[in-house]
Amino acid sequence: RSFAQSLLRFLGFVFWGTAAAQVFGGVWIILMFKNYRYLFQESYLSLPGWLALATALILLPTGVLAVSLSVKCSRNQQGTLMYLLLLLLCLEMSSAALARSYCVRTASQLESAMGYLVHQHNWTCSQDPGNSSVDVLQRKLQCCGVHNYTDWLKASSSWYHPACVPESCCKEKHSHCRGDLGHVELLSEEGCLKKLEDQLCFSMLYIFWCCIVLSILELLAGVSNGILMRHQPFHELHIL
Repeated sequence: RSFAQSLLRFLGFVFWGTAAAQVFGGVWIILMFKNYRYLFQESYLSLPGWLALATALILLPTGVLAVSLSVKCSRNQQGTLMYLLLLLLCLEMSSAALARSYCVRTASQLESAMGYLVHQHNWTCSQDPGNSSVDVLQRKLQCCGVHNYTDWLKASSSWYHPACVPESCCKEKHSHCRGDLGHVELLSEEGCLKKLEDQLCFSMLYIFWCCIVLSILELLAGVSNGILMRHQPFHELHIL
């Protein structure tokens, strides 16, 4: 019983810390899909982020109950803690499943959306920096094209092959770059698809592993709470 109380107290403090980790992951995913909303048609893709925020909100009273039960056992608090742990377990399993599946299924959607932006973008070999969605994307991620700069050559018509790419393909440290194909070393080497996929999958995997670790900790908390409940049998049945 003393071990269960000590473990429950420790897990209560851990729940407060993991609530901050869940808030960070949830806000990260929500902001990512908001910033790149022109690439994603479905609005529900940010659902794992909102589930993470809901989980963090419930983790706070769960931590308070776990700490208080380690000091003074109350049948009402023990029952409430069990309900909260069950609710958290459902939320985290849902969030983990969604995060894992979205990481896989958004890859093809991203490639088609970026390809469409590249083919629809009109640019000229001038000093106009451009402020279209694809220009903003390339500057933010320091990338060029879908896979590399050659995507801009394929996007042009068959009889016209420009001698440059949009200036947003230039590396930040080269302020004199104008997208000239004669100086390829001044252009970003990596494509935007891989960079955005890496960011998206990393954030989703962050949520996934947070949920898996939290689920294990909650099972431990449930077992500890069950041990304490076993040592405090019911004396009155009206509470049922």
